[in-house]
Amino acid sequence: MMKDHTLIYLYSGEITIYEDDKATIVYPGECLFVRRDNRINVMKKPKDGKQFKSVFMTFTRSFLREFHKSIDKKQILQINKPGESVVKLPDSPDIASLFQSLAPYFDTHYQPSGELIKLKQQEGIYSLLNIDPNFHAILFDFADPWKIDILDFLEANYMYDLSMEDIANFTGRSLATFKRDFKKISDLTPYKWIMQKRLQAAHDKIKHEKKKVSDVYLEVGFKDLSHFSKAYKDNFGYSPTK
Repeated sequence: MMKDHTLIYLYSGEITIYEDDKATIVYPGECLFVRRDNRINVMKKPKDGKQFKSVFMTFTRSFLREFHKSIDKKQILQINKPGESVVKLPDSPDIASLFQSLAPYFDTHYQPSGELIKLKQQEGIYSLLNIDPNFHAILFDFADPWKIDILDFLEANYMYDLSMEDIANFTGRSLATFKRDFKKISDLTPYKWIMQKRLQAAHDKIKHEKKKVSDVYLEVGFKDLSHFSKAYKDNFGYSPTK
C-alpha cells in the first residue's frame, strides 16, 4: 500500500509493478512515479549477473505542503490532474542526475544529513514538474480521499498486514470515523472480522481447493503456522490438518 507519492529508480536488476491486471517492467536507469493511496504488487529480481538495487523516494503530505508554500498557486488551478496511478517517466537528465548523485551513499557508511535528504527530495519534485507540469495537480492535491466501501476494501485486502490506521486511511476516513462506520455494518470488531475472514478463506482453500496447510496460512495473512493452527481449531473445533 503506497501511503505517499513515490519515485522508484532502478540501478540494477529488474522490477515489475503490478496494478490490477496491468504490469509495468522497470529496467536499469528507468524511473516510475507511483501515486499515493494506491495498492501495487512489486516483484524484484537480479538480472544479468547483477544484484537488485533500487531506491524509493517518498514525498509525504507534510513535505509537499511545505514545498507548496514556495510555488505559484495560479499554475496549479489551470492544470488537469493526471489519471494514471503508475507512470513510467521518460528519459530525463534531471532524474538521472538526481539518482546517480545518491548512489555513492549506498556504498559507504556515511549518513547524509536531514537537510541534504530534503534538498534531494525538492530536486525530485522539480524534476517531476520539469518533465510534465501536470504533476502540479496531483502532487499538491491535499483534499481527503473519497470514502470507499469498507467491506469491499476488506474483502480485497484482508490478507495484507494492515493496521486499523492503514485501513481507515485507505478507505478515506479518520480512525474514529472508520470505527464508527464499521459498527454500522458488523457486530464484530474490525480485527475479529478480519480473523474470521482469513479463517473462512483458509477453510475453503483447504477443503475445496485441496491446498496444503503450509501454503494456505501464508496466503490468507497469517505469519505463524502454530498461531494459525490454534486459531483454526478454536474457530472450527478441529485442526486444519483434519
